Amino acid sequence: MAVLSKIRERSLFLIIIIALALFSFVLSGLFDGNLFNKTATSIGEVNGEPISREEFAQQVEFNRSRSNGRSSNTQNVNNAWNTLVREKVYQTQLEKSGVVVGEKDVWDAMVAQISSQNSPQFANEAGFFDPEKLKEYIATLQDNSEEGESGSAAWLSWINYEKGIKKNLEQTTYNALIRAGLGSTLSEGKRDYYFQNTSVDLDYVYVPFNSIADSLVSVNTEEIKTYIKAHAKAYTVEESRDIQFVQFKIEATEEDEKAIQQELIQMIEDREEYSNAAKANVTVQGFKNAVDMNEFNAENESDTPYDANYYNEVALAINAPDTLFNLDQGTIYGPYKDKGFYKLSKVTGIKQLPDSVKASHILISFAGSATADASITNSPEEAEKVADSLLSVLKADPSKFEELAENLSVDKVSGAKGGDLGWFVYRTMIPEFRDYSFENAVGDMGVVKSQFGYHVIRIEEQKNKQKNVQIATFSRKIDPSETTENNVFELAETFAADLSAGKDINELAKEKGFSVRPVLSLEVFDDNIAELGSQRQIVRWTFEDATEVGGIKRFDLDNGYAVVKLSAKNKAGLSGKGQNVRNIVLNEKKAALIKERSTGSTLDEIATQNNVTKSSSLAVSNTSPVFAGVGRFVDISGVVTSLEENQLAKNIIGKSGVAFATVTKKTLPAELQNYNGNKKNLERTLSGRSLLIFEALKENADIVDNRAVFY
Repeated sequence: MAVLSKIRERSLFLIIIIALALFSFVLSGLFDGNLFNKTATSIGEVNGEPISREEFAQQVEFNRSRSNGRSSNTQNVNNAWNTLVREKVYQTQLEKSGVVVGEKDVWDAMVAQISSQNSPQFANEAGFFDPEKLKEYIATLQDNSEEGESGSAAWLSWINYEKGIKKNLEQTTYNALIRAGLGSTLSEGKRDYYFQNTSVDLDYVYVPFNSIADSLVSVNTEEIKTYIKAHAKAYTVEESRDIQFVQFKIEATEEDEKAIQQELIQMIEDREEYSNAAKANVTVQGFKNAVDMNEFNAENESDTPYDANYYNEVALAINAPDTLFNLDQGTIYGPYKDKGFYKLSKVTGIKQLPDSVKASHILISFAGSATADASITNSPEEAEKVADSLLSVLKADPSKFEELAENLSVDKVSGAKGGDLGWFVYRTMIPEFRDYSFENAVGDMGVVKSQFGYHVIRIEEQKNKQKNVQIATFSRKIDPSETTENNVFELAETFAADLSAGKDINELAKEKGFSVRPVLSLEVFDDNIAELGSQRQIVRWTFEDATEVGGIKRFDLDNGYAVVKLSAKNKAGLSGKGQNVRNIVLNEKKAALIKERSTGSTLDEIATQNNVTKSSSLAVSNTSPVFAGVGRFVDISGVVTSLEENQLAKNIIGKSGVAFATVTKKTLPAELQNYNGNKKNLERTLSGRSLLIFEALKENADIVDNRAVFY
């Protein structure tokens, strides 16, 4: 492990070569279908249509490129699966419904794209979008497709763009057909208006389930099984695995930290070292006497870059210890521990600088500078001469600054304001511009060169001059030593060997002072494991045919190792949610018991039979389903608002009890002249449900998923 960590630090190229070799080996196993001892030949199927390895790999690579490495491989794989399943599910429906999207439809959609309409590349001389320009662009891409890899890649990218537009059109068209059938009538609008706004005053008896002791009702295992079978969809679980693991983190020890501190202490003063090149002892300059601190950090491989900025007291407190601000120039501070590093710091400069500056500039760029376009052809020397000439003119007549900035500055934004850049703080501008603006006086004018060109600068105003310090810092990251890495490896390897020899993981961990973490119900496409993070390798191992319950394996992590034990293999099928199902069945039996004993013909009799009191509530409606003194009962209000006056309703079963009610007064809402608004509200609700179209189609599709065989 120690050797590997050094390779990771020092040789990215070697790591890439090793990774490619390992990847090739893994791929050979994947595509031979032997990794899980399975024989899948495709990534999956949708309604009998295969998802080939090739198209899936292309989609995964597309997702990876689009995310610019921000998403994990597992996320890319899952997104690719969802995309292709969606396409093939819709394809089946499109074929059945006869929906066809033609070339003209695709072209019209392409032309209507905002990116096309707003692109100057496709604009005519008048600045308006010209479809002929778009056609020329596509033709050029096709012509260049055989001229090298870049031309081929550009054409392939455009083809995929067109395919994406077509697929989106097909799905949008199909969804529009479905939505067209989700209309509503004025009668339905009227009915919904009355349903929502009818209110009732009522007398009621409410018998909560918890008023009946659990001991009076028994629930056996068979009854729970019967309920689960009757509600199979809600209680179906996927195949899963249970594991236990012990994590072995590679972290710097106290001895490692002391060694790093000692290394830094030895770097402070000049020292004598033997040079193989000179065949003699040479003097190596120390941190204290180094003048070029950037060079010192580079030669000694500091783990943080050199920072030449100046900091006032407030800014320094954010970046370094407060103590540094009050040290004399040349004073050494450290070694000290800061944010995962041990550091040496030295005050290399003290200046009085403003905290903000207002300045103006005239920018003269040259060919190759950051702001130069094709029209800029002058050389750096020519640009410098122009800037120096402008400075001479301005020193003779400062009043011309605004006019020259407006007419000559490449920076058109500030040029339109006479070169005015407004107020800015120290770290806003590039170093060359910043240093001139902050280190010179108000009214000074000068020329500086930057990556953008030559700036003719005039300092307009400065605020709040105060002490600023420049701190040179050399850093060593607090990393574990090779000895520490080897010790942790031996601990993990020995622990895994002891478990493989038959020792109990909990007893052994307790003996060694380790912590065992259980993880339940890992599913085949899971990626993250507790605090271990993304560990697809572990999940895959638990689902391999060769991995038996009780199996032990050590896994390499980014910061150490995990020794994992497979505790259980859970089959797919029906699974009750423990106490949840028992409570549901228990409440059903309590409802039956309440119904059986509530034989009275009046609310008073029913209240007496259930040893509860009769209550009253006013203005109960479906928009305000509140029963005074009891709470909100949406499931009961829908029933009572539909009752006629003086009608006794029995056994209204809610989520937490049974209600009996008599409406004493029913108030209907005022009749409207038109129920079109209510009709539209219903249509909006139905339209919202159209978002579930794909999920409904997917649920009824025949989908075979072989991803776990390959990823």
